[in-house]
Amino acid sequence: MLHLIKLCVGVDSLQELADWQKKRLKEKRAKGQKSELIHITRQMPKRAEELLSGGSLYWVIKGQVMARQTLLELREVTKNGVPHCGLVYDKVLVPVRPRPRRAFQGWRYLEAKEAPPDIAEIKGAKNLPENLKRELAALGLL
Repeated sequence: MLHLIKLCVGVDSLQELADWQKKRLKEKRAKGQKSELIHITRQMPKRAEELLSGGSLYWVIKGQVMARQTLLELREVTKNGVPHCGLVYDKVLVPVRPRPRRAFQGWRYLEAKEAPPDIAEIKGAKNLPENLKRELAALGLL
């Protein structure tokens, strides 16, 4: 299994990302558009088959990998006459064990063995506030 990792630019917290996505879905429904989450990116991943066999899109927020969403489809999209890729992903936002990640451009592949575990898999961490999770992760305690 293979994943993608992407910076979540302009978002300061996992809650802000969740709120933004809910708002976006509501706007799409109001316009009569398909209720789906899609991120448009310039490059089409060459390893599409691996990504779509259970892979996720991992979000980096403020220098920490914070969450993931299952990839559902890689769709060819044309934007201003230029081919792009639409990363279609699940509406369920799954918090993961925070892990530091330096800034980068675009997206990167993330091997399954390098992906942080879901918070639900970490005993006692599920209901901690986000800032506390970040601090505990920075100290190596989460």
